[in-house]
Amino acid sequence: MGDAVDRILDQWRRERPDLDLSAMGVFGRLAQVMRLMMPQVDQVFTKRGLRQGEFDVLAALRRAGPPYTLIPSELSDVLMMSRAGMTNRLDRLEAAGLVERSLDPADRRSFRVRLTEEGLRLIDDALTEHAANLARLAAPLTPEDVETLSELMRKLVNGPLGNPGNDGARLTRKSSDHL
Repeated sequence: MGDAVDRILDQWRRERPDLDLSAMGVFGRLAQVMRLMMPQVDQVFTKRGLRQGEFDVLAALRRAGPPYTLIPSELSDVLMMSRAGMTNRLDRLEAAGLVERSLDPADRRSFRVRLTEEGLRLIDDALTEHAANLARLAAPLTPEDVETLSELMRKLVNGPLGNPGNDGARLTRKSSDHL
């Protein structure tokens, strides 16, 4: 059973039989999956008044374990984003009462970011629904399919995509931390 990507590949094969287009099919389908998936994933966040990036910050604090506290540079590193972008997210989350900032007793030049009780409740509720939503979206796959697909995606991330220019630098995260 073919799909839109197969039709495009068939057209290219007719026009350019000299090219190996197998990777185009893989990446075309990955792009299509992301286009179809993200609006359904974002619904879980938006109905709680969150943007994806804000969910990512709350999730990173929750994963840190009690007392659900990190310094901004740790959050920036975990989420692979700029310090300035992190400040904007923290400002919004603090205004919403989901995190609080306090001076770091170990380094008075820095501060700590901690989930509030409301932030903890919200991230736990959102994560529960997010996990169920992802399971629903992956339902056509068998457990073996999921494991195989995860392994194949891991290979891609650990290959040239995640190591541009052979210098070992990783691409910045744009849409994967909300897992």
